[in-house]
Amino acid sequence: MKRFGAIEAGGTKFVCGVGTGPDDLVTTTILTTSPEETLSQVTAFFNGQSVAAIGIGSFGPVDLNPSSAKYGYITSTPKAGWRDTDLVGAVKRAIGVRVAFDTDVNAAALGEARWGAAIDARNCVYITVGTGIGGGSIIEGLLAHGAAHPEMGHMRLPHDLEADPFPGCCPFHGDCLEGLASGFAIQKRWGVTGDTLPLDHPAWKLESRYLALAVANLAFVLSPEVVILGGGVMKKDGLLDCITSEVSRLLNGYIPAPAIVAPALAGRSGVLGALVLAARMTCPNG
Repeated sequence: MKRFGAIEAGGTKFVCGVGTGPDDLVTTTILTTSPEETLSQVTAFFNGQSVAAIGIGSFGPVDLNPSSAKYGYITSTPKAGWRDTDLVGAVKRAIGVRVAFDTDVNAAALGEARWGAAIDARNCVYITVGTGIGGGSIIEGLLAHGAAHPEMGHMRLPHDLEADPFPGCCPFHGDCLEGLASGFAIQKRWGVTGDTLPLDHPAWKLESRYLALAVANLAFVLSPEVVILGGGVMKKDGLLDCITSEVSRLLNGYIPAPAIVAPALAGRSGVLGALVLAARMTCPNG
């Protein structure tokens, strides 16, 4: 059986793996430092491994257009030192196999659709709520792409400045979803990290409201059967239930509410999704 390589490229860490699926995946974690140092360690992990292809799910923004001169690049990222990094080219040159490429959240959606919380769904959305917010979607079994790639974390939301005078912290859009509801936004608004705040703190009423608005928007536009909410912020006990109740209120019976669930792959959604990306290079139905 063919083995494949997988890279979940994150702003804090790279998770690299080799295998065929959840049962035999062997992984290592590499801290994200400079591109040169990080990619040197990544390629060292794969050297000597027999893999048919490698899939990469990366933080971004990234260039996913195969006809672009910068296909496979991390482009306008705020991550220091990583702007215009040729991620695909570096891996391909070092390992000498074909490389599939997508966003980290699209990869996570793919992993959950193949082996996790959306295994029975043809349409699903994966949203990660951490330091930033990102989202990926699968429509009728296919990852959604367009002129660029979905940037769900930057959707605009109603912002009641009397209830929440915080102006937002997104350097590009101020009070977009990420600017209002990311882990960084929680810390900037309240002066402490979210994990220190009890569920009855006003922070979580705002958080559940903003995330529910995002889920409702996605329900109206994409009609997913399942919405998966992952990331560090979503580890707060009770937050998922608060969001689910608020989504039901916002939809108000107009359309069926999607199932709103936690990831099922125990932190491996992204790297397993990258494995699927690699498999699809050699077998489109893999």
